[in-house]
Amino acid sequence: MLIYAKQPVHYIIKNYPSKIKTLYLAKEIDKKDYAKFMKMDFEVKRIPPDAAGKMCKNAVHQGILAEIDDFELDDFKSFLDKDFVLVLSSLSDVGNIGAILRSAYALGVDAVVVCGVKKLPLDAIVRTSTGALFDMAFSIEHNIHNVLNDLKTSGFTTYGADMCGKDIRDIKVNKKRCLVLGSEGEGLTSRVSSKLDEIVSINMSHEFDSLNVSAAGAILMDRMRYE
Repeated sequence: MLIYAKQPVHYIIKNYPSKIKTLYLAKEIDKKDYAKFMKMDFEVKRIPPDAAGKMCKNAVHQGILAEIDDFELDDFKSFLDKDFVLVLSSLSDVGNIGAILRSAYALGVDAVVVCGVKKLPLDAIVRTSTGALFDMAFSIEHNIHNVLNDLKTSGFTTYGADMCGKDIRDIKVNKKRCLVLGSEGEGLTSRVSSKLDEIVSINMSHEFDSLNVSAAGAILMDRMRYE
């Protein structure tokens, strides 16, 4: 798996150096950083900028790339004894998923399940989450209805995000809880909504259509924290 750009690569170097196979440098870096990298247990290679561009298909790499171990998905069944699970229903935009993962990690979510998709470009999600994917229990399950059934029979109260729902500030959130976020364009389907215990929303101070799913998700996750 190839990742690139300063933030995600430096995050992996700092927190998960054992996952790095080869670090590629396509520009000059601070001598202290270079000396530190050379002492670590991965190979360091200097490469021309054009070679780096070819490796990442001309994406912005900021002169640093890393070949790392493939990310291993977790077994969704292991999430059933947790307290706060986030379910993403048919989300596919890796930028949104990465932003949501960063917020989930920061706001106390225990695990994230993506439903309605068969696979995701995990290398891209490592980048867009700035490495936070490695800090979250993460699973992909195609059938959301099976996921919701398993969560509910394991004692979870399920909450879905929709503009027509109750203000999240007026809801008493149970400790064992699941927040479901719908897709970027369609939101939650009526079939999914009908399976949930509560539909919640964010009360807007001004007339406005909606927030981006990652922004709305962050607000709801924060308001559903159990401390």
